[in-house]
Amino acid sequence: MSAISRDEVAHLARLSRLALEEHELDAFAGQLDAILGHVKAVSEVDVSDVDATASPLAVTNVTRPDVIVPGLGPDSALVEAPASEQSRFAVPRILGEE
Repeated sequence: MSAISRDEVAHLARLSRLALEEHELDAFAGQLDAILGHVKAVSEVDVSDVDATASPLAVTNVTRPDVIVPGLGPDSALVEAPASEQSRFAVPRILGEE
């Protein structure tokens, strides 16, 4: 017998806003029961001698010094723009505000 009942699956489906067919309730109950079995097996592994880590690899940040380079001027940035006004991109108004 599953540890997860049809009623619990139906409740989870309602919380998740999922519409499940009657035949899916039994299928999901079995699948969720199998998943919980795997979670239980993993939680029973003795990890008392394993150090807690965020990653098994030694992670270091690779950085480089900032180098200032000239950017695009307004004329260069707007050269391919379909429309511009006052050195800015002109786009269609989407809000009715002035």
